[in-house]
Amino acid sequence: MEYTEVEQKFRLLSPAAELRERLTALGAAPGRPTRQVDTYYNAPHRDFLDNEVVSEWLRVRVEDGAASLNFKRFHPIAAPVKTHCDEYESAVTDAEAVRRLLGSLDFAELTVVDKTREEWHADGIAVAFDTVAGLGDFVEFEYKGDAPTVTQATVRLEAFIAALGVELGDRVHLGYPHMTLGLE
Repeated sequence: MEYTEVEQKFRLLSPAAELRERLTALGAAPGRPTRQVDTYYNAPHRDFLDNEVVSEWLRVRVEDGAASLNFKRFHPIAAPVKTHCDEYESAVTDAEAVRRLLGSLDFAELTVVDKTREEWHADGIAVAFDTVAGLGDFVEFEYKGDAPTVTQATVRLEAFIAALGVELGDRVHLGYPHMTLGLE
């Protein structure tokens, strides 16, 4: 499932200590926390915000001196609850040059998402603890294993989350840019 992302996000309403303890019991360990500053853009040829449900994002991410360009298209396109997305991402050597390039091509900056992320890995799942400026604390579970279909990846992801036996906050069906733009 190269270029396909299957993830679920939850708002953390209480400290994440219990979830971290369960992950540790599974043999997972935290990675080094990083700061990710994501700048989202709108395309001049197709307004990403023009649909009732936003299903596409173009982003430039700067993280610890490195940068990447990323495009996501969420599926099903018109559905308010998405099951997965196509994701195309590539490292870039000069984030400012990419920003200027996009501006020169009339791409408009939409929003900036500034977050600190601590990522854990267990059983083919990436678990990311995010603290997002102006939005609060979240946890994302992303399937990283091999599955032949989105449905099978989703089943494995949901089984992993359920097996943790930890009460999570409300499931969030929107991305951080949706929330910073008030598209909830």
